Amino acid sequence: MLGAAKDLFTTRGYAETSVADVARRARVSVDTVYACVGRKPQLLLAVHDMILGSSDEPVAAGERGYVRRIREAATAEEKIRLYAAALADFLPHTVPLDLALRQAGSREPACRELRESISRRRRANMRLLAAELRTTGMVRPDVTDEQAADLLWSLNSPEYYQLLTDAGYTSRQYADLVTDTWTRTLLTQAP
Repeated sequence: MLGAAKDLFTTRGYAETSVADVARRARVSVDTVYACVGRKPQLLLAVHDMILGSSDEPVAAGERGYVRRIREAATAEEKIRLYAAALADFLPHTVPLDLALRQAGSREPACRELRESISRRRRANMRLLAAELRTTGMVRPDVTDEQAADLLWSLNSPEYYQLLTDAGYTSRQYADLVTDTWTRTLLTQAP
């Protein structure tokens, strides 16, 4: 079901994809989709988390491969580089979902709330990343974890990514730019 939903949401868009379309593609009943995943916004969230986890199933943030690699990295620069590389891999796939939610949110309160929930969750995860960077001893002492999280959160936003790609940046160029910005702004010694 989630594979079918991912294919349809990423090719047709959110508004043009119905739960019945997903059920038909997955060769299950609409009731099965509702029972297993939920309504259309929950289906989109499951697809979003699937993409972030590079999995056929939704993966919790702390269990994602790139998050484990970040935790294992010894330096703040390496943690930032790993995170930016992960963004370059999954933002091209999640930004269209965010755009679909943004558009649908003007008509559907459930979509607006889901998009806001994803943003809040992303911000909370950036607080965790800021704390993880702090453990290296390389974060500037005049930058609080909250300030670091805000900078990480704002530059990994779908809106920022979309602005840069609209200006001609590739996802790798985006990753290089945010790596450089975060390293120079947050760390005591830039490489």
